[in-house]
Amino acid sequence: MTKIILPELGEGIKKATVSYWYFKVGERVNEKDDLIELITDKATFNLPSPSSGVISEIIIPEGEIVDVGTVLGVIDEG
Repeated sequence: MTKIILPELGEGIKKATVSYWYFKVGERVNEKDDLIELITDKATFNLPSPSSGVISEIIIPEGEIVDVGTVLGVIDEG
C-alpha cells in the first residue's frame, strides 16, 4: 500500500487545490502516470503516481484545498 501525499511545492507554497483525478477507485495506474491535477496560487501541475497498482481509495475529492503533507489517496500494489 502506497500513500499518495502532497509533496513540498517550493517557493513558500503550503496549499494546493485538487483540481482533477485522472483515475477512479479500482483503476490500475503505472508509476509516473499523471495521477492528480493540482492548482496553487502560482501554477497548475500534475502529480505523478508514486507506484504502480490499483487506486484503492481517494481521500481528498476534487475541489478540496489541502496542505503540503496531506494524504490524498492510496494505491494498492497487490
